[in-house]
Amino acid sequence: MAQAPRKVVVVGGGFGGVNFVKKLANDDRFQVTLVDKNNYHFFPPLLYQVASSFIEPSNISYPFRRMFQKMRNCRFFMGSLLRVNPDENTIETDNGILPYDILVLAVGAESNFFGLTNVQAKALPMKSIDDALLLRNQLLLNMEEAVRSNDPEVRARLLNIVIAGGGPTGVEVAGMLAEMGRYIAQKEYPEIKDLTSHIYLIDAGSALLGPMSTKAQREALKQLERLGVHVILNKAVKDYVDGNVILADDSTIQTHALIWTSGVTGRSIPGLSADSIGRGRRVIVDANNKVQGTSNIYAIGDICFQTSDPAYPNGHPQLAQVAIQQGTLLGKNLKRVEDGKNMLSFFYYNKGSLAIISKYKAVADLPKMFFKGFIAWFIWLFAHIIPLVGFRNKVWLAFSWMFAFLTNNPTLRLIIRPKKKEAS
Repeated sequence: MAQAPRKVVVVGGGFGGVNFVKKLANDDRFQVTLVDKNNYHFFPPLLYQVASSFIEPSNISYPFRRMFQKMRNCRFFMGSLLRVNPDENTIETDNGILPYDILVLAVGAESNFFGLTNVQAKALPMKSIDDALLLRNQLLLNMEEAVRSNDPEVRARLLNIVIAGGGPTGVEVAGMLAEMGRYIAQKEYPEIKDLTSHIYLIDAGSALLGPMSTKAQREALKQLERLGVHVILNKAVKDYVDGNVILADDSTIQTHALIWTSGVTGRSIPGLSADSIGRGRRVIVDANNKVQGTSNIYAIGDICFQTSDPAYPNGHPQLAQVAIQQGTLLGKNLKRVEDGKNMLSFFYYNKGSLAIISKYKAVADLPKMFFKGFIAWFIWLFAHIIPLVGFRNKVWLAFSWMFAFLTNNPTLRLIIRPKKKEAS
């Protein structure tokens, strides 16, 4: 008698979850259900380009059900995780309860506001497509209001853009917005002569791009200052009150747009034992990504905290490549178990770090090599097209980038604010 397929539930359709599912696709020993609150996979490294009106959301998104059309053992369940019940082998979602034989948590991370309640309530994070579109609307609305105002103080508050966090995302946002101010705002908003001078990039550390090389850090600072961005280092944002960003030294910057890229923390997973949660609210896992204190629950990607890799005794960086490699290996390992083999331990292969700064300007820390300028920019371009899901996405993104970079005039500055129809 044939054994019933193992019920595998994956929560989260990011890099880790999707690559795990792909590894088990069409293996009839597993019945895989992917749970996500959105019905699409998206590419977070390019959210800032959606926010700055350079590409469409559809360029970096792909529907799960379309993805699963040729995966006979994979299903999609739309819902948000509410609780894990390890004793019952079930999860609770806002759309029902799902049983599992194996549970894989790939829920990612969320913005860390470090206990700053005003910042959390009013700042603009960038962790989802919704966040990116909200930010795009806010920036465009601010400019529309600024051109109608004759009050210099009001105009400054509306045009000032403060970016908190000088990591790759913060640097990329600052550079892209500076490019927009340099090439687009002057043509479409002739009343605004100096948008670039209104961009502030703030970091509590002593250098931009903290995890990258000193060469990359210096190049990023040099290019952003060349664009006119005000880079403020060694100062943290400590509050955001009445349109004023308050820094650690009590100096202030007036703005209606505080963009928060300053850190992440693991998402809360009710039901897991407190002993399973480590630093940064990440889930503690062993060398096979099994959650501490459980027998059939695994965690991959940004949410997991793994110290078994000798090269990363303090845990892996929360990067896409880590999630991709963990998801792929876990899928392979589950197959090995079914084949009567032992699981393989996870070791992260670091392919390097990339950050774009502005048009034709980027930095690339690759194994044993460093590039900057156009070569690094081209590497960045190639590296961000290849991982996209779907041939159409790759083609349209390449076309959108080519048009935007050649003309300095993308046509996506649309203020779209859908409203729910009120019940009669």
